[in-house]
This record gives sequence, structure tokens and C-alpha cells, in this order.
Amino acid sequence: MARSWYSYNGVGDPILISSYNLATLKPACINGSGICAIYAYNGGPSPTVLSTRLRAYIANLQITTVAQPDSTSATKKYVYGKAI
Repeated sequence: MARSWYSYNGVGDPILISSYNLATLKPACINGSGICAIYAYNGGPSPTVLSTRLRAYIANLQITTVAQPDSTSATKKYVYGKAI
């Protein structure tokens, strides 16, 4: 299944799919303690599911303020942050 970028709406709980809207562009943000966007399975206007791993990436971003996963610079990032 294909993935798409979804921007966090800033209103709801960041681990609920209803808190994200389909983005038409890749986000310009990358690091910060606030959730900016996630790269999730495409479900149309909202992602289809937030996996356990993706939810862990969201939690780790809020602690580390670094895009996740944070293993190497070459690793694909699935959660981007922004300054709040």
C-alpha cells in the first residue's frame, strides 16, 4: 500500500488518525518538539492506520525533537517535527 504525507491539524491527539489531513506537498519542517507531519499509509483524506511503530516515532519525536526514526541521516523519516 502506498504512503502519503499527512499534516497534523494541531487540534486533536497526535495518535488519532482524525488529527491528520492529507498534504499535497512534502513538509518543509523536519525537527522540533511539535508534530508537523507523518508519512503514513494512504487512506485518502486521513491515514488508514497509525501503526504501533509510527505511534512510537511520534512519542520519540516529542522527547528528542528530531525527525524519526533517528538512526542515520540516510534512513527514511516517517515523523517530522516543528518548533512550538
